[in-house]
Amino acid sequence: MSLTPAPASVDQRQKKPQADATLSHGLKQRHLSMIALGGVIGAGLFVGSGAGIAAAGPSIVIAYALSGLLVMLVMRMLGEMSAANPASGSFSVHAERAIGPWAGFTSGWAFWFLLCVAVGLEGIGAAKIMTAWLPGTPEWAWVALFMLVFCGTNLAAVKNFGEFEFWFAALKVGAITLFLGIGALAIVGVLPGTDAPGAANLSGTGGFLPNGSEGLIVGLLASIFAYGGLETVTIAAAESEHPVQGVAKAVRTAMWRIAVFYIGSMAVIVTLVPWNDPAIVEKGPYVAALDHLGIPAAGQIMNVVVLIALLSAMNANIYGASRMACSLVARGQGPQALGRVSGGVPRTAVLFSSVFGFGCVLLSYWRPDDVFRWLLNMIGAVILVVWIFIAVSQLVLRRRVEREAPEKLVVKMWAYPYVTVLALIGMAVVFVLMAREADTRTQLLGTGGLTLALAIAGYVWQKARESRQPERETAAVGTQTD
Repeated sequence: MSLTPAPASVDQRQKKPQADATLSHGLKQRHLSMIALGGVIGAGLFVGSGAGIAAAGPSIVIAYALSGLLVMLVMRMLGEMSAANPASGSFSVHAERAIGPWAGFTSGWAFWFLLCVAVGLEGIGAAKIMTAWLPGTPEWAWVALFMLVFCGTNLAAVKNFGEFEFWFAALKVGAITLFLGIGALAIVGVLPGTDAPGAANLSGTGGFLPNGSEGLIVGLLASIFAYGGLETVTIAAAESEHPVQGVAKAVRTAMWRIAVFYIGSMAVIVTLVPWNDPAIVEKGPYVAALDHLGIPAAGQIMNVVVLIALLSAMNANIYGASRMACSLVARGQGPQALGRVSGGVPRTAVLFSSVFGFGCVLLSYWRPDDVFRWLLNMIGAVILVVWIFIAVSQLVLRRRVEREAPEKLVVKMWAYPYVTVLALIGMAVVFVLMAREADTRTQLLGTGGLTLALAIAGYVWQKARESRQPERETAAVGTQTD
């Protein structure tokens, strides 16, 4: 039995979520541009990339290039749909219009769950940095402080979120640009006190593929999940002054941002530092590279940058979770209380998302080995599930828009439908690779269970709503007759 309902009418398909009509449009173009620029630079790049380098060696550059190509394609698809139909629910709205309400329900609530758990993880990471600077202070208190700050920021007005992200992104972009500049000077041998390394670190110590294809696969899987968070810009675009232009610009610049910040960084690090240097994992690859060059206070400088990246991600994820929840409720797919908008801000959704995130933090202290690990496994592959919904939605909606409103195709996916199908095949390959590795297999099973539960709940909700529809129509006719 198909889970896809009969096609909706054109009016229903083009209808904007009610939430978007009540949310404010306080984000300026400079906010959106910097969110797009800085959103690609997360804590996963600064910290998580170390494990990937340790597994793949210099071939981590290939791993990031392959995963970056997949992300570029996903962003192009999402950009095409979001420019044609800007909505705070982003891909969840597109999935509902293309596949059916159950798909919007599944992808939206899975993403909300991912963001809320991620808020807790980022809070824990930021608190660990603070307790290292101020020994004896409790981690949970720092997490609570960060939660209060960013919850308050998101409760006040969307422009506050935009301002925080603008300056956070500016600092991250400045830091990584400086790193790339210093690294390039060191590679060509013009940085004072350093000699050009040549290709010694790329070809020595086991060669370019020191751990063979298995190491490359581990590095590839690690790199894919470092790209999470790029979707926030399409959610934020719905509250900007010029949603269509903002999305179009963000998507068109995604390619060079990924190439420079991710692939460029990995190339600099593995050229300067031997891939098997323990400092890459212990201190983080960026700190290891700067220490290798003898840059004073490199560790503390990068800890500040990582702290900024973590706080930026917390802020953005609280924002994204609240908007996704608000959009879902506006489409009748969640508790009505979460959809209340006051002063252009979904304050109840902000509070609920923040409290849920802090609850995950408490579970990391109370039940670290069972409940919290179970939560981590459930979010392990959610981003891949979301990407699949995006690709399938784009396959369906592109034909529909070309037929009904071709002028809305401000951004177009390359070589449609062939490249979209190629991207879907790439996602399927990643799932197969995850199933082969013991650690990622557990995550795959956890995410599969979460997705299946949400899909069943969404399908039951959809059928219940369809069964009530004739009753509402009959009641409406009766009221008109009276």
